[in-house]
Amino acid sequence: MLPSINPTIRPDGRQSQTAALIQKGVCRYLRAAGFATLSEFTLASGRRVDVMALSPAGQIWIVEIKSSLEDFRTDLKWPEYRDFCDRLYFAITTDLSPEIMPAEAGLIIADGWGAEVQRNPAEHLLHASRRKAMTLSFARAAALRLHGLYDPENLT
Repeated sequence: MLPSINPTIRPDGRQSQTAALIQKGVCRYLRAAGFATLSEFTLASGRRVDVMALSPAGQIWIVEIKSSLEDFRTDLKWPEYRDFCDRLYFAITTDLSPEIMPAEAGLIIADGWGAEVQRNPAEHLLHASRRKAMTLSFARAAALRLHGLYDPENLT
């Protein structure tokens, strides 16, 4: 029998408190919609996305969290994410103006309790081979993280 584990995700210290609350709300929303989510997911390109979500139908969404205007203005990597998802969203708080977010991406308003989609992006469906690779990578990352929760001394 496996030991009882507490799957609490601890902040890794890279994000601000605001970003951590947005992440929590986004993941709660997506989970309620039937998605499985992974935070701080590393793509094959080496870039790390804030949230990657896998729908029951196998659709892949990437959610890029923006906690401030400065955070948005200094981020030049988000256009690269489109090649790795069916839909790309930005998630912000009500403190940021939605008008500054790129129109080609979807928009989610979030806080620490939940989130709501304000605008859906156009779909850019992944090629079957990319979808297979992304789904496999997602599954492996999730399994390795779960293993790390019940056997933290064996993280090699």
